[in-house]
Amino acid sequence: MDLGASTLLCPPLELTDKKEHGVSPSDSSFFKKQPNIPMEFIWAKGEVGHAHEELREPVVDLEGFFSGDEVATQHAAMLVRSACLNHGFFQVINHRVDPHLITVAHDHMEAFFKLPWSKKLRAQRKPGSLWGYSGAHADRFSLKLPWKETLSFGFHENGSESVVEDFFKSTLGEEFEQTGLVYQKYCQAMKDLSLVLMELLAISLGVDRLHYRKFFEDGSSIMRCNYYPPCQEPGLAFGTGPHCDPTSLTILHQDQVGGLEVYVNNKWRTIRPRCDALVINLGDTFKALSNGRYKSCLHRAVVNRYKERRSLVFFVCPRENKVVTPPQDLVCREGTRKYPDFKWSDLLEFTQKYYRADDATLQNFTKWLLSSNPPNHH
Repeated sequence: MDLGASTLLCPPLELTDKKEHGVSPSDSSFFKKQPNIPMEFIWAKGEVGHAHEELREPVVDLEGFFSGDEVATQHAAMLVRSACLNHGFFQVINHRVDPHLITVAHDHMEAFFKLPWSKKLRAQRKPGSLWGYSGAHADRFSLKLPWKETLSFGFHENGSESVVEDFFKSTLGEEFEQTGLVYQKYCQAMKDLSLVLMELLAISLGVDRLHYRKFFEDGSSIMRCNYYPPCQEPGLAFGTGPHCDPTSLTILHQDQVGGLEVYVNNKWRTIRPRCDALVINLGDTFKALSNGRYKSCLHRAVVNRYKERRSLVFFVCPRENKVVTPPQDLVCREGTRKYPDFKWSDLLEFTQKYYRADDATLQNFTKWLLSSNPPNHH
């Protein structure tokens, strides 16, 4: 499970020339052409296997929160608290995100991943950048590559109301203005929902209900579209390997194919897709913001032999120079600090350059931070 411990304090993970490894999976046709899975995608025996039991957790209804019903809000907070103490995962319904917007966002994602390789490459992620198109993250890793393509871009409050639209027009051309507008609206809806969830998380932890909302109001979040092609040998590869997100909160909408699995009580459990719900999981940054009270969700995505799968993912992050520190009254109750203060940009740098996110990222990041070569603070 500890995929990245050997990379700790090693040189950056980027590879100089992927072709010497015989893999250049920037084209979705690459995935279809392979009679067998290339070794770069293969996981060790015993690491890959599909869960058979479904995770049956209560779904959190947000209607009472939005209508100002205090009893319903407290009930929702209680469900969130129970889930976050146990595994860091829950789903929400009546979230007030327009279902039509979600559908259109899926349609635009499908259209993008069906583009010819040459067009997708216009948006290819540049070395050192978080934004752009990537085939199997082959620009960053050499082994245990994820069986997927991704398109990532940023969303932040920087005075520009068209940051997403500008990304699409500048990388893919004027004909993608509409796609940019759709994702600008989708990201804004996710941002608005994330602040509601932050309020609910604060209530559930018994701290000032606006504490986390204020902390994330000027955040700099990440949007990602995932495409998982059919895989001829699903018992050997992952769409995404087991990991905890280094970010704060993840809001995901998956299509009806399924493939998301969560680790609960020493077992992998499947998450049945439901089109009216959004999947929420906590990441390492929120774990630190809760002083370790709440768990960072360990999850993975399995692949399907016959069907392609897509998901829309919004990673909620603070502004990069924000110092991640838990509320003082929470620390007073606990009596001890679990993690040192850090800037979100330091954890981001750690997972982009030095360490592949897994289930021990936060512990290893803390060691790195406290080591004799701490990161430079700019």
